[in-house]
Amino acid sequence: MSHASAGAAPYDPLRPYAPLYPDVVRAGSLRGALQAEADRAGYGLVIGTHRVPSWQLVAARVRDEDGGRWANVAMDVRLRSFRIGCRAADAARTLRGGTADPADAVGALHSWIRGDGVDELAARWPFMPARGEDHGGGGEDAVAARWARLRDSVAWGPDGELQALVEAAFAEPRLRALSPGTSLSWLRFGRGPVPPPRHDLPMAMPAGDGRYRVRTPDGRVREAAGTAGAVALLLSLLPDGTAAPRWPGPAGQARRKASTSVAKATGVSCGG
Repeated sequence: MSHASAGAAPYDPLRPYAPLYPDVVRAGSLRGALQAEADRAGYGLVIGTHRVPSWQLVAARVRDEDGGRWANVAMDVRLRSFRIGCRAADAARTLRGGTADPADAVGALHSWIRGDGVDELAARWPFMPARGEDHGGGGEDAVAARWARLRDSVAWGPDGELQALVEAAFAEPRLRALSPGTSLSWLRFGRGPVPPPRHDLPMAMPAGDGRYRVRTPDGRVREAAGTAGAVALLLSLLPDGTAAPRWPGPAGQARRKASTSVAKATGVSCGG
């Protein structure tokens, strides 16, 4: 689907990355920039385009001849970081890391594709440790964990405008108090720490060319210019009284338990 209006210049997927990645913009694509680094280093490494057509300018892939090892590369819109994910057919986990230097990124790709083990890769390229995922606890802790996972997840993807929207929403306390998620590029919100999102809350998605669509709680779709406009519209559409869970995290759960114990002992409710 084209986001450009009649007579307008076509949308440039590299535009959100231009301030942090001028070298990639000059090369015309992430693949082009990384291939140039690989050629300069004499690695003999072939950098491929991403299999998703709309991501071919802003993401790249490498694979060994046997197809047993591969890696994806994307750019983080929050800060300059070439985000690398390495996988092997016989491994259960993905090795992830990031570096601001495209030469180092290509060096790590070369090491992985030529067969370096996990320890060898981490020793040679310290920005490439194995990393697990923390699912967090309950209440506010779980909401914070969902935000952390979402921010990290979109940073690995090639949609710079979605990354920018997530970061702008996270910067707003009223939205940060809600539990976030994405579905088909829509940034959605829920009141509790666990999905599904609430349909009485607004949601937003990139519309291309720096514009965003915002869906109102009653199902109408409006447009806003830039992340600031989208977040302002989201905030204006939040129902009155939208807030974080009442008993957040371990501290809140302890207060809830204490209040329940007092109520049982005295017969007087302490709230909750």
